[in-house]
Amino acid sequence: MSAETVLTRARLVLDDAVVAGSLVIRDGRIASVDTGASALPAAVDCAGEFLLPGLIDLHTDNLERQVEPRTHARWPARSAMLAHDAQCVAAGITTVCDALCLGDLGFDKDRVRTFRDGVAEGDTLGGAGLLRADHRLHLRCEVPADDMLALFDTVARHPRLAMASLMDHTPGEGQYADLDRYRALRRAGGMEPAAIERLIATLQANRARLAGPNRRALLDRLVGRRIAVASHDDRTAAEVAANAAAGITVSEFPVTEAAARAARRVGMRVIAGAPNLVRGGSHAGNVAVADLLAAGLADALASDYVPVSLLDATFHPLAGPLPAAVARVAAAPAALLGLADRGRIAPGLRADLARVGVFEGQPVVRAVFVAGERVG
Repeated sequence: MSAETVLTRARLVLDDAVVAGSLVIRDGRIASVDTGASALPAAVDCAGEFLLPGLIDLHTDNLERQVEPRTHARWPARSAMLAHDAQCVAAGITTVCDALCLGDLGFDKDRVRTFRDGVAEGDTLGGAGLLRADHRLHLRCEVPADDMLALFDTVARHPRLAMASLMDHTPGEGQYADLDRYRALRRAGGMEPAAIERLIATLQANRARLAGPNRRALLDRLVGRRIAVASHDDRTAAEVAANAAAGITVSEFPVTEAAARAARRVGMRVIAGAPNLVRGGSHAGNVAVADLLAAGLADALASDYVPVSLLDATFHPLAGPLPAAVARVAAAPAALLGLADRGRIAPGLRADLARVGVFEGQPVVRAVFVAGERVG
């Protein structure tokens, strides 16, 4: 006999409407979607709460934050991975791309260890059935770093590799185009002014020497594969044009509206940060995601550094109609990753679902299903 669960009296968030109805889960998939209430005594009463497709997070640094919950206080990798997984599920996320950094630009010498441990523990815990969400890998590749390419090659054919982004956090570029702001950040981290100037000079010299060759070598390894390839922190239309010409199909976290518009013109998909919308703007002075949404320039949202931001952004007053807002955190990310079996509520798809209530405007996850199994 097949395993079956019936969820009834739910507000089903479908592709283009919110419908009061019922949903049947059978053998890990959505068997049927019906209007009206089910008469089955064993049906689970959702009490009029929303039923969403499970959220899909394209980029979260949350694992790094569990590994180092305080500066210089490192947490055991296995415990950190389990905590990260639990936080994702609690936020309604059923598929998560764990963003792991390859290459050191003077931010955190232990990032290489975090990358290696993150891959290993994801494999071990996932293989043992101890992770509730479906964890994929998003490799954040620091193009000017001399160790980036060798680290990438250790996981170039990893079965969980879903996405790679080409990053450049050199002072004077992208996110850190404003050198005065970069210096202020370093001073706030306890670095002396003379040391900051030496670091800037070293990183800029490394960029001049390595960025071009590393970028070409990395793209040779990525373009043409079933992996989403993204640029990162695009600032100008010229940068976007060069990225598109190189075969990059996604613009992740553009820092100006001009870059987002340029990406849309050349057919690149745009990922924006959910925390930017929830907080009312960028913490770094970049373009407001609310403005990108108003202009129709954000295809998908990612949690970046706060898993629950995906859900909060979906129910934000500026997110627009709920079906479209849900699509940005479910159907659009699924399409970007080539995951045709999830991201929507429709018969035949994986039963990745989040039941969500709303309390005084705040969305609250009430239950989560992954492939039909309740995990939260």
